[in-house]
Amino acid sequence: MSECADDKSRIKTLNFNVGVLGHVDSGKTSLARALSSTASTAAFDKNPQSRERGITLDLGFSSFTVDLPDHLRDSGGQQPYDSLQFTLVDCPGHASLIRTIIGGAQIIDLMMLVVDVVKGVQTQTAECLLIGELTCPRMVVVLNKIDLLPPNKRQAAIEKMTKRMHKTLESTRFKECPVIAVAAKPGGPEALDSEEPQGVPELIQLLKKQTYLPQRDPAGDLLMAVDHCFSIRGQGTVMTGTILQGSLAVNDTVEIPALKVTKKIKSVQMFRKPVSGAMQGDRVGVCVTQFDPKLLERGVVCTPGSLRTLYAAVISVRKIGYFKGSLSTRAKFHITVGHETVMAKVSFFGLPPAVASEVTSDTEPTPTPPSSLQTPFTQDREYFYQDEYVRGQGEAGSGPDPEQWALLEFERPVTCPLFCLVIGSKLDADIHANACRLAFQGRLLQGFEDKNYTETALPNLRIYKTKHREGQVERVSDDYTVIGRNLFKKETNLQLFVGLKVTLSTGERGVIEGGFGQSGKFKVRIQDGLSSETKQSLSSTSKKKGKGGGRGGNEANEEEVRADSQPVGIHLHFKRYIFDPHKKMVQS
Repeated sequence: MSECADDKSRIKTLNFNVGVLGHVDSGKTSLARALSSTASTAAFDKNPQSRERGITLDLGFSSFTVDLPDHLRDSGGQQPYDSLQFTLVDCPGHASLIRTIIGGAQIIDLMMLVVDVVKGVQTQTAECLLIGELTCPRMVVVLNKIDLLPPNKRQAAIEKMTKRMHKTLESTRFKECPVIAVAAKPGGPEALDSEEPQGVPELIQLLKKQTYLPQRDPAGDLLMAVDHCFSIRGQGTVMTGTILQGSLAVNDTVEIPALKVTKKIKSVQMFRKPVSGAMQGDRVGVCVTQFDPKLLERGVVCTPGSLRTLYAAVISVRKIGYFKGSLSTRAKFHITVGHETVMAKVSFFGLPPAVASEVTSDTEPTPTPPSSLQTPFTQDREYFYQDEYVRGQGEAGSGPDPEQWALLEFERPVTCPLFCLVIGSKLDADIHANACRLAFQGRLLQGFEDKNYTETALPNLRIYKTKHREGQVERVSDDYTVIGRNLFKKETNLQLFVGLKVTLSTGERGVIEGGFGQSGKFKVRIQDGLSSETKQSLSSTSKKKGKGGGRGGNEANEEEVRADSQPVGIHLHFKRYIFDPHKKMVQS
């Protein structure tokens, strides 16, 4: 009975997830601490359980509860909420930022971008902003450490930095987002706690204004991102994390894909409070039957059989504009997918040139996000191999990038859901260099689960290169046959090319019939016969060759000899599918 009562009270509390992002040493953790303690003191003076409910500073997650803002009271016919719980996801350090924020991309409802008011936007600040653009709809900029500014110049410095931030955000989805100034920990991390934070109550009011009713769907398969795991003697193993999709309940069976085991849920808690179940967006502790917690530091838990372990994948891809390097095929990038970051070799491909130009001319000249590409990826279609990612062809390269995709070949298998966000980065680049390390983004469209995918799956991926070879006619055998040279090397197996169509530079079309002699020469059958002009040209070229060069004669005759002596070219065009194990040459 108490569980049901607890569950009802849980339903009436709206959980709102706030990602706390920013450059190292911008004061993210101090701000999360100040928010939690300030809010719990202000909101729970009347409630003796306030501190127990309000502050759980554990592994970068904390929460605090406030009165529900007026604009959220009308919940569109749903059961009304009576309080608002903020869950702060503090992302310490850049590697953790990538894994945590992208892993929890589906549940970050608002981002707080913490900026050191003295230093302004730094490299990681910009990277945090980019990740925010990809993963959440709203942002608040917090200018922290205002206590370091001289009191007589403080207001002017805050106004200057606020203007600078608005200019930086002008071309982003967070244009005109609110900017607020605070000192989360006056005197720095080592200072005594007696100094009150500055501006934090105002920040809490601003956060309340920025809240909205996020879409939460309990339906579908469970996917929970786990960030910590520990044992409780006599009870089982507890996994803490955030539910990215679906829901869970006591007595459900869940799968831990990394360990290839299923476990039964014995109990569920939300910030130390027992509940009978939880759904998308909730942060929970789930106790399951015993296993060694060291085997799962970070990872995912899901409905049994709902996730797949992939050795390679096809993704839609868009370059991140701030990345200065090129995106080259066969290069290696750090790929963050699901809740993992792993190295992968990347191969880029796009629509065949003729199709791509049709698509471009029919569409509006605005960039299309990868999640809504107009041309769906399908294995029934042919694609064109690219040596690198192709940029837009407008003025100064300002046009929209053409639609394109990438094959990722992971160095170790990854477990993730389809259609999840994928980010490619160069995390091994110098962290202190003033350069963006996030290179591209996309959505996972197709995964390859077979370890031998190069033999079983890739041959079905019809990505081709076009090839062009050029040789010359050496002589005419008869009206329908010429002997060619310089198209193949002496050691080439000419049998592979028999039957391929060629075109003479004079316009006639022919077919390669086979080799001629041992030096790489070959015989071409001209289907409709040689024209009289071509025969005359080839005949006069042969005669000129036989005569040898005389010193006499006027300039006009020399010009005529040079014109007549131009060889007749033989052009061979074909395409080859890069994953075809037989390396066949194909002509349309």
